Amino acid sequence: MKPIQQLSVQLVNQIAAGEVIERPASVLKELLENALDAGATRISVELERGGTKTIRVTDNGHGIPEKEIMHAMQRHATSKITTLEDLEHIATLGFRGEALPSIASVSRFTLASNPLETTNQGWQVLAEGGEFADNPVPVRHAKGTTVEVSSLFFNVPARKKFLRTEQTEFQHCQSMLLKIALSRFDVALSVRHNGRSCIELAAADDQQGKEQRLARACGRKFAEQSIRLEHSAQDIRMNGWISLPTFSRSQSDLQYLYVNGRAIRDKVVSHAVRQAYQDVLYHGRFPAFVLFLEVDPAQVDVNAHPMKHEVRFRQGRYVHDFVRHTVGKAIAETMPEAGQQDAGKYREIVNDYVRVPQSDTTGAPGRSRSTSPLESYAGTPGGAFSVQAAVQLYAASDPPGLHGAAQDGETSPDAGQPLLGHALTQLHGIYVLAQNDMGLVIVDMHAAHERILYEQLKVSYQQSSIPMQALLVPLTIEVSQQEAVLAEQHADLFLEFGFRTERFGDESIVVREVPALLQQAQTDIEGVIRDALSDLGSFESTGKLEQAGNELLSTMACHGSVRANRKLTITEMNALLRKIEATERSAQCNHGRPTWVQLSVDQLDKLFKRGQ
Repeated sequence: MKPIQQLSVQLVNQIAAGEVIERPASVLKELLENALDAGATRISVELERGGTKTIRVTDNGHGIPEKEIMHAMQRHATSKITTLEDLEHIATLGFRGEALPSIASVSRFTLASNPLETTNQGWQVLAEGGEFADNPVPVRHAKGTTVEVSSLFFNVPARKKFLRTEQTEFQHCQSMLLKIALSRFDVALSVRHNGRSCIELAAADDQQGKEQRLARACGRKFAEQSIRLEHSAQDIRMNGWISLPTFSRSQSDLQYLYVNGRAIRDKVVSHAVRQAYQDVLYHGRFPAFVLFLEVDPAQVDVNAHPMKHEVRFRQGRYVHDFVRHTVGKAIAETMPEAGQQDAGKYREIVNDYVRVPQSDTTGAPGRSRSTSPLESYAGTPGGAFSVQAAVQLYAASDPPGLHGAAQDGETSPDAGQPLLGHALTQLHGIYVLAQNDMGLVIVDMHAAHERILYEQLKVSYQQSSIPMQALLVPLTIEVSQQEAVLAEQHADLFLEFGFRTERFGDESIVVREVPALLQQAQTDIEGVIRDALSDLGSFESTGKLEQAGNELLSTMACHGSVRANRKLTITEMNALLRKIEATERSAQCNHGRPTWVQLSVDQLDKLFKRGQ
């Protein structure tokens, strides 16, 4: 064994660089965050060969005084924290004081800065492979800072081998730039690559400017098919955009999350968003979102990852439930866009419509009150819910709720055009065609009716106490000691969803009662319990118990909804349209398929080349 000795400063800096400097995009991230922390309102970036040759970042921030410029090149030197209390209330993007010396240790590095507006003279410091010049030298420079990083990894060949092609590295840099641009709409950003301008973003102070930047970063289709949301509660606030369920991705590549302005990845928030979409998203698809969370800095630990990609919430379950409720409510209350044509007019109509509370004896807005089979059968002998009887009731000859609601749902043309307009005819026994102010509405009657029944079943199931059924032989489940503790701690949560559980020894739990709905459907109770415990361990919250019941209700609604080739009268079609308008999440069926689409008159004119 070699003797224990102190590592050299240069080697320490290179080790630190290995933690935070992965590729040119990592350098760019650190420099941009420093510029934002310095109060910059305008940032200019120049790249050569995807950043592998040169990265130059210029900002108009506060700048660094001459006497402090050499301190900025030392490890753990920062102006952003001074005490332990500061570390527990981080409000800046950077705070470790490692970025500049780490970058300088693996590149040829130049920093020039001027803190004064009254003079154009600043100070410059040079370094090569972590070896700094003794003193800064005067240089002509406007107020702000310029950092130039050249020949990245020139002295670490092993690291340089892991760099990809110029185009790949530039794509990573571009992705990082757009991610930073979304975090601060008030900062202008210009980017040049190999001498050519590739990004020009003006500062955006109004909503229109923000949406233009959103379209630039996430694509115009996302900007057109997204829901703007904003909600706050106590010491937490969230705003941003979430995609309509009809706009989904095959992977989670279009998901941007910011906590107190910091771009992060967080499994708690991602899980909450997935749960909010679980009733409306097609299987295997991912939602897109740009969300900004504002939380008391004391409630967030940002010192959880060297690259600051992750944070830890001190009240993870509270944050999870807040995000899930906010996103879920926004989805439930919003109808789909009509497309690019008349989008602004359509959004106004939708917003006016969905905010009108519907009369409901239960006090729940947005739902029409009707008798459900759950109400009829929840009181059957033994408190059991009859799945077969409910399906039979919904599969009766008349589509439930349509014929009886037709009188109330009928609207005369003179009474004002409703959102989905008035029915014209039925096409091939599958689609209902209707006319509204914007053009033609096409409704998949089975998918729409399926969503209506599903929401009615859920409301009835949630409003009544869940019928429970005692197991003849209690189910014993072998679990880990940690899961047994979780089951004991959350026994009340399990009971709320109809599962009576008890801890049985150090590594097992026993289930004595389960929801009658799941027992009759022969659901895998053990699998549901295990999935719920897994969620509780990872996210401090779970939706598996509710999801298990909802999946069965969804199947019931699918069996009970009106089938293809079922002839409907105009009165029944109009009643279906009115029920769609009054039902939450009615833009998609239970499987994530759209229930209706809008074709504007302009779109129809283009199809027939009118006016061309």
